[in-house]
Amino acid sequence: MYQKDYILRLIEEMTKFLAVVFGLMKKGDLQDASEYLENSYYELLKEDASFFRMIPEEDLTHELLEKHNYTNSHLEILAELFNAEAELCLSKSNNAGSLLYSRKSLRLFRFVDKEFKTYSKERIDKMMKIERRIIQLQTK
Repeated sequence: MYQKDYILRLIEEMTKFLAVVFGLMKKGDLQDASEYLENSYYELLKEDASFFRMIPEEDLTHELLEKHNYTNSHLEILAELFNAEAELCLSKSNNAGSLLYSRKSLRLFRFVDKEFKTYSKERIDKMMKIERRIIQLQTK
């Protein structure tokens, strides 16, 4: 029960953090959005953003689950943060960065979707949106 409460609280916090980040992006305040997102990694996952950024895409799940004892819920939060990073990079016209974070985000969302074995329309919609973004970025 405590684990479930902790995860629910973490997801609520993540939703608040991302609302602030996207709000700042919408206002065009990309520097503040970037700083806020940077801090979100530590607040939500207790590691600096650079720790997660340095993990190669193909090693993400193994590295975090096996070596650092993260849970599938943590991976979903990281997928959300990477998706926000991808959007922020796109706002800054950093297509290469957006592509990198989109791929990492999609990989994590797919893993979580498979492991949770529960249907989430919201997650499926996000994955489809990320897939479309990846295709668009690859054709530029």
